[in-house]
Amino acid sequence: MFLDFLDELRAAGIPASLKEHLVLLEALDRDVIDRTPEDFYHLARATYVKDEGLIDRFDQVFAKVFKGIATTYGEQGTEVPADWLRAVAEKFMTPEEMAEIEKLGTWNELMETLQKRLDEQKERHEGGSKWIGTGGTSPFGNGGYNPEGVRIGGESKHGQAVKVWDKREFKNLDSTKELGTRNIKIALRRLRRFAREGAADELDLDATVSGTARQGWLDIHMRPERHNAVKLLLFLDVGGSMDPHIKLCEELFSAATAEFKNLEFFYFHNCPYEGVWKDNRRRFAERTPTWDVLHKFGHDYKLIFIGDASMSPYEISHPGGSVEHFNEESGVTWMQRLTTTYPAAAWLNPVPEAHWGYSQSIALMRGLMGERMFPLSLTGLDNAMRTLTRKA
Repeated sequence: MFLDFLDELRAAGIPASLKEHLVLLEALDRDVIDRTPEDFYHLARATYVKDEGLIDRFDQVFAKVFKGIATTYGEQGTEVPADWLRAVAEKFMTPEEMAEIEKLGTWNELMETLQKRLDEQKERHEGGSKWIGTGGTSPFGNGGYNPEGVRIGGESKHGQAVKVWDKREFKNLDSTKELGTRNIKIALRRLRRFAREGAADELDLDATVSGTARQGWLDIHMRPERHNAVKLLLFLDVGGSMDPHIKLCEELFSAATAEFKNLEFFYFHNCPYEGVWKDNRRRFAERTPTWDVLHKFGHDYKLIFIGDASMSPYEISHPGGSVEHFNEESGVTWMQRLTTTYPAAAWLNPVPEAHWGYSQSIALMRGLMGERMFPLSLTGLDNAMRTLTRKA
């Protein structure tokens, strides 16, 4: 079994050598641990793993070899998901039909035409290329195809709507969620500056020993607790296209909550505007003006945005471009205010970096961040923390 363990470690990309394997066997032979699975796990991990980034991979191999749990590392192919098969059965327009569809025009023209059709239309409509309905090629409605349209209700099929008329409910991220990976915490620890501030409630052992020896009687010294003095503002995009990334964002949120004592967080949707919120269940009723955030938290705070930046470009560039309300000032204006107030800022994007080039909105947001957008991966997170440290 132990040789199988060594082979599986190597197959998973963990550089385990025969020498390390012999060290493990020797340690077991000398009874350096109690004969329990927990102690053996920690001994094996300390022997084989020299890079903290490989701990999760080691856990998968250990579970597979000693617990009989199947994992997915190294697999090249799996069965086709059922929703992919269902999508094949849906009606798709031919390339020729799509090529005949002309974009309606500018943002203002799109909104003016929508208002006219709302005034004219008196009943439900399905299919077709003009009225507000479902399954057609009109720029308005849902379930159809148009390269630039306004989705009214329903679910996104192609992800190309420039505005969405639908009230959606989002959930709060869970800051108590146990991390599925330790790498996030490890990367966040780069953004640490320790200081001793506040009440002296911790025993200073060195000073106590020194003072007692010098005075000749017990001389107790206390000191403030040592903690991370970095102040962090976390802006979290929730809902819509962020739903597939919610588990990863919860893990990051949980890690940040554990690592930073001076942490403030706010939610936004797609792009920050004049209001952000703390509770997604009351996001329409209890909002915090963004101006209040800018005035309350000092310039020494570091600002991290977490979002996919995948939206209609109008949501960033135009007043009224928000999918949920009429914003009097554009997203560009608010992003410039935030990054000017907090020069140490970075954007973490859960979308793989290889896909960024397909989205115009990601390019716009990346430009507004001064190219300080990083993929929400171990390497990207590490680079983001280094950038924020240099901005200190």
